[in-house]
Amino acid sequence: MMVPVRRVVVACTLGVLGAALAACGTSVAPVSPRPAPPGSPASASGSTAPSPPPTLDPGPGGLTPVFTHGPRTRGRTVALTFDADMTSDQGTRAARGEHFDNPPLIGALRAFHVPATVFMTGRWADQYPAQARAIGRDPLFEVANHSYSHHAFTEDCYGLPTLPEDRMRADVERADTAFRKAGVPHPVPYFRFPGGCYDRRALRALSGIGVTAVQWDVVSGDAFSTDSGAVARQVLKGVRPGSVVVMHCTRSAAPATVRALRTIVPELRKRGFRFVRVSDLIAAADRHR
Repeated sequence: MMVPVRRVVVACTLGVLGAALAACGTSVAPVSPRPAPPGSPASASGSTAPSPPPTLDPGPGGLTPVFTHGPRTRGRTVALTFDADMTSDQGTRAARGEHFDNPPLIGALRAFHVPATVFMTGRWADQYPAQARAIGRDPLFEVANHSYSHHAFTEDCYGLPTLPEDRMRADVERADTAFRKAGVPHPVPYFRFPGGCYDRRALRALSGIGVTAVQWDVVSGDAFSTDSGAVARQVLKGVRPGSVVVMHCTRSAAPATVRALRTIVPELRKRGFRFVRVSDLIAAADRHR
C-alpha cells in the first residue's frame, strides 16, 4: 500500500549544506560525469562506461548518510522525485486491474523535458518490467531503490508491516536484483525508506552497502489526493532552491499527480527554477563545499 509521507529525524541528519556536513563529519564522494545519452558522439566512440554517481560518505559510527536537500545558494534548482510504490502482496490486486504504474506521468515528464529520480520498489519492477526498463534506460531519468517489499524499517509507520532488522539489508538487495532482472542498466545508489520512516537502527542496518538515504524537504501531498490544484499549491508554496520534492508514480493511489505537474512545471520555470535529478543536487553540494 502507498502511504502519506513524513520525515523521521535522527541525530546528524544531513541537509548537505556545508555547515551541516562539517557538523556531522561527512563529505561527498568525488563526482563522476554522467554517461552520455545514446546516440551522442561519446556514446558512439565507446567511451561511455558509466561511473558511480555521487554519494555521501558514511555518518558518525558508519551510519548510512541521509540527504534532504541541496545547496540553497547556488542557483535555483529543484529535484522532482517519484515513488513507484507497490507492496510485496499487491500482485493479486494488480491482476484484478488495479494500476500501480502511471505511464501518463512518465509521458508528461518526457513531454516537458523534466529530469527526475524514480524511487522504485522491486515489486513494482517485477510487475512492470518493460516500464522499469524504459525508465532506467532513458537518460532523462534515474532509478533509485525504494525497498523490495515497501514494508516499514521502523515500528509505527502508517500501518505498514515492519521488517525485522536482520532482513532490512536483504530487502534492499532484493530490489536491486529485481531491477537487474527487469533490465534497468544502472540504478543509482540512493535509497528511500518506505513511508519516509527511519531511525538509527535502520541506518545502521544499511551501513556498508554504499547507499545514501534520500528524504525530501517538500511534501507534495499527492498521496490519495484527487485535488490537483491543492497538490500544485502545496509544492509551489514549499519549493526553495535545492529542494527535493516527493511525489508518487501510481495511478490508483495518486490520481491527481499528472494534472498537478501541468501547473507545477510551467510555474516553477517561470520563477527561474531548473529541474535536475537527485544526483545533480548531491554533485552541486560537493561543489558548494
